[in-house]
Amino acid sequence: MTSSPRRRPERRSRTLRTTPEPTPGGATAPSATGSPWRDQDFRTLFGAAALNQLGTNTGHVAVPLLALTALDAGPAQVGTLAALSTLAFLLIGLPAGAWVDRLRTRGVLVAADLARAALFASLPLAWWLDVLTLGQLYAVVLLAGCATVFSDVGSQSVLPQLVGREGLVRANTAMVTLMAAANIAGRGAGGALVAALTAPFALACSSAAYLASALRLTAIRSTPAPAPAARTPLTAQIREGLQHVLGHPELRALTLAATLNNLGGAVLGTMLPVLFVRELGLSPASLGLFWAAGGVGLLLGARLARPFAARVGYGRALLLSLTPAALLVPLLDRGPWLWLAGGAWLLTMMKIGSDNVLGVSLRQHLTPDPLMGRMNATFRFTLTGALALGSATSGLLAELTTLHTTLWTGATLLALSWTPVALSPLTRRRGVGG
Repeated sequence: MTSSPRRRPERRSRTLRTTPEPTPGGATAPSATGSPWRDQDFRTLFGAAALNQLGTNTGHVAVPLLALTALDAGPAQVGTLAALSTLAFLLIGLPAGAWVDRLRTRGVLVAADLARAALFASLPLAWWLDVLTLGQLYAVVLLAGCATVFSDVGSQSVLPQLVGREGLVRANTAMVTLMAAANIAGRGAGGALVAALTAPFALACSSAAYLASALRLTAIRSTPAPAPAARTPLTAQIREGLQHVLGHPELRALTLAATLNNLGGAVLGTMLPVLFVRELGLSPASLGLFWAAGGVGLLLGARLARPFAARVGYGRALLLSLTPAALLVPLLDRGPWLWLAGGAWLLTMMKIGSDNVLGVSLRQHLTPDPLMGRMNATFRFTLTGALALGSATSGLLAELTTLHTTLWTGATLLALSWTPVALSPLTRRRGVGG
């Protein structure tokens, strides 16, 4: 009877060593021996994410159409709207991670959805009152982007608390699958809403989806408060997050590989509409089907990531690259070459979909809870910056050289995205736990 109390702490200490860092305040992670779908909080988060995707994709279609139809905006104004939607990640991406780490995550997610619901509701209201301006559209897109920063960072940070470290791959498979499905069908649904209801009423539906998501998120229970700590300056917290990501050899390799993916994808993808419509004279519907093939690749990659990693090992799954198939995309032309390039694009996006599941799961596993928000914000800042740089580089290269030189540059960057993984300790990793 007296020996029993001594053995229990030893068993607990062995259990804790299976994770990279203890959870704050000594909190234990949820059991991840089964499917994450058994966890009510995860189901709640997934349902809210589906509503978020509906709101986001509807807004993506309806906002530029509102600018074109109600305000007679030109291409430059529509381009500015697109740029403002991602600018927030560069402006507040890093400090947002530190703020998320200081706050209860559920409250951050609810506040972000309520902010977007109010912002998008203001657009049909202003249209109905005949006071809508382009300046209001700019402000709404920028502020909604700021709310999206907190929503994205917060949702990736709360996931380990809900499903446990060992349930991350299954949970991220579900989340990436949802986003891939939204890439295939979500914007089509948004376009159908615009066609059926007009852009202002479609934006009202977008606002309602965000509001429903916020209400759904209030049902999440297991989001512990941050561990009490001395108030650290914001700049010091940001620096700590950067040091954690860039100083860890595996996290650094994941960052570099994903950056090359985003940079190459943006350089290549930005010029694809020009190639389809202006260079080859193909219909916009053909371009839409090409993008849809990429969405199918994302979906397949997300669904196959976990069983493939279980069979060959985590490191080998990350190292094995289908992205050299991107070198076939610049060969795109009429006839069979269109199908060849479409298949190559599907394979390229399939690898990216797999890496999204495995890479996000691993970086969440390697990060202690007090740094989770800053780690996710550092990745979002870096990867969104790569998208912005890639888009700008694509236009500049096309102006200074040729369209096909630009396409080959983007394809080459994608084809080389596996090299940071090959030069890192990731090649020896068998699973999420080591």
